[in-house]
Amino acid sequence: MDKKKISIIGGGPSAFLLACFLDPEKFSVTIYEKNKTFGRKFLVAGKGGFNLTHSETTQELINRYTPTGFLDKALQNFTNTDFRNWLDTIAIPTYIGSSKRVYPKQGIKPIEVLNAIAKTLKEKGVTIKYEHTFSGWNNTDEPLLNKVAIKTDYTIFCLGGASWKITGSDGKWLDSFSEKGIKTKIFQGSNCGYKINWNKDFIKKHEGTPLKNITISCDTRLQKGEAVITTFGLEGNAIYGLSPQIRAQLAANLKAAIYIDFKPSLSIENLHAKMQVSSYKNTSQILKKEIKLSAAQIDLLKAYVSKEEYLNKEILAKKIKSFPLEILNTASIDESISTVGGIDLSAISQNFELEKLANQFCIGEMLDWDAPTGGYLLQGCVSTGVWLAKYLNTAD
Repeated sequence: MDKKKISIIGGGPSAFLLACFLDPEKFSVTIYEKNKTFGRKFLVAGKGGFNLTHSETTQELINRYTPTGFLDKALQNFTNTDFRNWLDTIAIPTYIGSSKRVYPKQGIKPIEVLNAIAKTLKEKGVTIKYEHTFSGWNNTDEPLLNKVAIKTDYTIFCLGGASWKITGSDGKWLDSFSEKGIKTKIFQGSNCGYKINWNKDFIKKHEGTPLKNITISCDTRLQKGEAVITTFGLEGNAIYGLSPQIRAQLAANLKAAIYIDFKPSLSIENLHAKMQVSSYKNTSQILKKEIKLSAAQIDLLKAYVSKEEYLNKEILAKKIKSFPLEILNTASIDESISTVGGIDLSAISQNFELEKLANQFCIGEMLDWDAPTGGYLLQGCVSTGVWLAKYLNTAD
């Protein structure tokens, strides 16, 4: 029996895992990458600590993704545990860090992970062709690479989002899909910095200072972690996870409201009681010595709370537990860790097949879903790849 041809356009994580899980007895697989090497974004993402996935339970993991329900089947089919077990099979052992994030065992560099994947692809007989750029379709719906149509049985697009242009992830493919009549959404930054008009004296003193062990809420969503004060505003995992809610408010109101809990370990009643019985008379000393707030947290309260409120322990306790800040904008897409937008989810089937183009699929970050940092983005990408491989392996 002749093998069917599968053409994977784009060389990122979703493409890697798809190719690794396709049945080599059934398919002849070629990955087409526009750069001279593949996995450039994969390597850049690893520079800040190579977070592969998160160790939460499957249901907790699923709850991190927006919109609700879209990735459920893919994530249940290839869980974070499945991903770790597979990495073990290609000689990449992992460990769970103190943040419950999953990393390669200490000493294993991102390039070594990529090389292990490349070795697996080679063993599977996967061909990789570099410097091949997608440019649309011909009049018989065959994909064009370097403006030449390719003959293939299945086409899988793994073209990525629009952040980190230096890696080749620029989102320029969006116009080709829109012109084809496939429903798309413009790209927006996610997991990025958010603009706040800080008090000038405060930011001059505290630029670059982290706010640690806090929670931030927006609408009904609550995110634990830390955030860094920047000249632009705030960034960090405590705010990245609120990206969908912040974007929605910005779209509706041109501003968004977030609330910081500086002391999530204490209830408002316990906090107020500690302030009331403190032996310190000076409010700032109470906050520093008794409540253990940082200098930046105390100065934030001083900058944005009236003198009367600052000296009223009941009101001050409420402000410590729910400190309001106004978000005015997002950082640029190229400064964002990830993006939302791309292929509208109504344009694909539950198996990621384009409704308008039979046997042509889209997976990974080019689809309009969102997740916070912490391993969730990579897990989502690889799970879509494995799900599609399973579907194609069992298709007639």
